[in-house]
Amino acid sequence: MNRSQWKWLLVSISFSVLVLIGVLYFTVDEMTVEYLSRINPLYLALAVLFHIVSLVFWALRIQGMSASLGFRVNFKHCLNLVLANMLVAAVTPSQAGGEPVRIHELYRANVPVGDATAVVVMERILDGIVLGLLGAFSMLFLGRYWSSLTSGFSGLSLLMYTAWILVTLFVLFFVYSVKNPDSLKRVLKWISRWIDRRWRLKRLESLLDTIDREVDNFNAGLVKFMNHGRSGLVWGFLFTLLFWLSEFAIASLLLVGLGQPPYLIESFVVQLILAIIMMIRLTPGSSGIAELGATSLYSIFVPSSIVGVFVLLWRLILYYLNILLGLLSSLVIVRREILARTNHRQ
Repeated sequence: MNRSQWKWLLVSISFSVLVLIGVLYFTVDEMTVEYLSRINPLYLALAVLFHIVSLVFWALRIQGMSASLGFRVNFKHCLNLVLANMLVAAVTPSQAGGEPVRIHELYRANVPVGDATAVVVMERILDGIVLGLLGAFSMLFLGRYWSSLTSGFSGLSLLMYTAWILVTLFVLFFVYSVKNPDSLKRVLKWISRWIDRRWRLKRLESLLDTIDREVDNFNAGLVKFMNHGRSGLVWGFLFTLLFWLSEFAIASLLLVGLGQPPYLIESFVVQLILAIIMMIRLTPGSSGIAELGATSLYSIFVPSSIVGVFVLLWRLILYYLNILLGLLSSLVIVRREILARTNHRQ
């Protein structure tokens, strides 16, 4: 990583730690010690295992989608690029920071840049589709739990519905771009110029160039898979669904490990809300936002004495463990690059 990325890593970790300290300060009391005495290490270990399994599903998604386009990528290489991606995504203000890493690593596995970009673009779309469908399912069939979670939080219901609508529009917009990329560009540019007239956007021309590039990337990726890799879309959807369900299950395992009921449905709804909101990364690795969001939502049905410890363990697995694994995978990549340069010189 360069100096700027190390700076963002420090900022991200510092912000997360400060928020966690605040959460623990306001939630830890005399009952916390009693709750901690009931900890079951087995379920905590299972939570870690489920996270590892979810990363395996992600690696299998990349491998399967690459294979559908005619490129065989070693599973170990796919897993390593997923871990490296997690590190970069954790130290940049947008999750998109990890996408160039995945494209580069696929290119290093002899996948042309265009095809590698198509794989990464379709990953983004599949995440949106799966979260959108899960959101629709929970609203239609778990409405009672949505209502109970949003009672007393006047702005929360509006926030999560807005986030779900944005994700759905995101997917529909770029599916529409398959046959009408120029029309989509015109719509997005009109919106950008309309915003600029009112709030004076900085670097408007740069934004318009980005719109051109992103729409072209999405269009090329969709067309490539629709023409040559439909089986990859099927496997990609399956592994995307398994990835998110595995990630969502971690919270319930942690709750059981802390002596609480699993709250399977309530926790599923909360995790879905957090995942949709966190798709729009406002801070590196969603640090601060994830901690505060989880504390606010889980405190509705988890005793306040243990909710801080729960959020700490949850972030240790889903954020700090990612950074550690990402650092280790980055060392593997650096070692490979050094050996490649040495062999090239010889």
